[in-house]
Formats: sequence, C-alpha cells, structure tokens
Amino acid sequence: MAKILVTGGLGFIGSNLVKELRKRGHDVWLCDLRHSEDPKSIRCDVSVFRQVERLFEEHDFEYVYHAAAEYGRWNGEAYYENLWMTNVVGTKNIIRMQEKKRFRMIFFSSAEVYGDYDGVMTEDVMDKVPIKQMNDYAMTKWVNEMQILNSAAMYGTETVRVRLFNVYGPGEHYNPYRGVIPIFIYKALHDEPYTVYLGHKRTFEYVEDICRALGNIIDNFKPGEVYNLGGDKQYEIKYVSDLILKYLGKDDSKVTYKEAEPFTTRIKTPDSSKAKRDLGFKLTVPLEEGIPKTIEWFKKVYGFKE
Repeated sequence: MAKILVTGGLGFIGSNLVKELRKRGHDVWLCDLRHSEDPKSIRCDVSVFRQVERLFEEHDFEYVYHAAAEYGRWNGEAYYENLWMTNVVGTKNIIRMQEKKRFRMIFFSSAEVYGDYDGVMTEDVMDKVPIKQMNDYAMTKWVNEMQILNSAAMYGTETVRVRLFNVYGPGEHYNPYRGVIPIFIYKALHDEPYTVYLGHKRTFEYVEDICRALGNIIDNFKPGEVYNLGGDKQYEIKYVSDLILKYLGKDDSKVTYKEAEPFTTRIKTPDSSKAKRDLGFKLTVPLEEGIPKTIEWFKKVYGFKE
C-alpha cells in the first residue's frame, strides 16, 4: 500500500483514478480547487506555491499523480492566463516540491503535444521530426514535459509521463470547452443545436480502462518513461454523434455538418504498444458500450427522467 496524492482529484479523470487506486488498497489523498466532503481531500490551488508547499509540508507522499490542469484548446484561448498559471506554473510548483521531498510523479500530458504531426504517433516522434504545437493548451503540456526532463537531469527527480488521447465516460460534466462526447450528449439531451466536423477521426478511450493502466504505473515504475494511452480503432466524429442520437431515439435535425475544423489535426493515430507491454493497457469497453453508460450518467446528473 502506498500513500498517494492525486492533484485535480475532483476532476473527471482524477475522481475516477481516486476510486481505482482506493479499490487497490492504497492510502489516497486528493487536492483540488474545490471543497469536498472527502476527509482526505485538501483544498489547494497548484498555481500558488505557498498552498502547494503547505500541502507537502503536512504530508509525505510516495507517489503524486499530477492531473490538475486547465483543459482544452479553446479554453486556452479564452482563459489563457488561467491556463498558463495552472498548467505551467502549477506543474513547476509540484516539481519544486518533488526536488525537495523526492516523491515519484506521474504527469498527465496530452496527445496535443504531437501538434500537426499526421503519422503514427510513437512517443519518440519529437526526437525525429520538428513538431509544431498548434495551440496554447498543447504548448503548456509540452513545456511541462520539458520542465520534467530538465528537473530529472539536474536533480534526479523520477517521473513518468502519460499522453492521453480522447478519454470519455461518467464523471465528465458538460462545459463548452470539453471533448465532443460530453458536448454532443448534453446538447442532444437538451435538444440544442451542435456542430459536427466531418473528416476528423479519433480514438476514444473509456475512463475506467485508462485508470486501470494509470494505476498499474506504480507497480512497474520506470523513471523517465513516457507512454501513449490511446486506442487502436479510429472513429469518424459523425459516427459518435450518430451513436448518441440513436441511443436517445432522436434524429439529426439539430446537427450542422461542416468540413474539417481549422487548426486541428484531422486524424490522430497513437501507437500504445509500450503501454500495453509495461502497463497491461487494454481497452475493454468499446465505444458502442461506453457511450450508453455515459449517457445514463448524464441523465442522472442533469435530472432527466425516463
């Protein structure tokens, strides 16, 4: 049993990860901007060093899963100050404490770091070809990876980086900056219009499958390693919308179809063979099963009766 901190532990992936780690018998604490009734929850803004310092003065953790972040590229355009402070300064604050306290860290990066690259995304792509990150969110994630590598070289800190692709599932509330699945579900439930961009393909990963792989990292911790956690199957974005509408028994009269979204990679093709080998990463919930589960969660949370 390890004493573990999950930053952003009330967020979508964080809250699911806390459940998974506790199920395995670990002593799991969480910190987040919001208050929680959880007795092991600590209110903390990671972008404020004094708050981070106090947290680590009061507790000794063996592992820190650093999930706290401002998410999404359009969010990064609209609220760029929050994005850079939380993502970059926030991560630097955690690294500073890591250099002092010597805990091992698992850092949540993103497939966005692959920028405009349109080939098969192996973790070492950046070492081979010049990559251009396409938005502030992507830049913050890449800057953080650089900060982590620098700290490892200078101070011997031990961190594993994971690059997440399109994680979805229960626990992801709607806001206009989230991924397509929560946006489409929310809009379809409320009979509100939404836009589907054609020509984009993505992999989608159910959150429980991702959290199982994340939980396995501490059992086979390889300092300096970086893993893609992405599926093998590509889905058209229209297919996702059609699945949601079909499950809800609705037509697409409120949907506007447009050509490819600008400044967005058309197809993301991850190679997750390393994570399969080291972390036992495996997708067990197909999209056709995960979407109904997610819709049912949305109905409950947003007060839709059968």
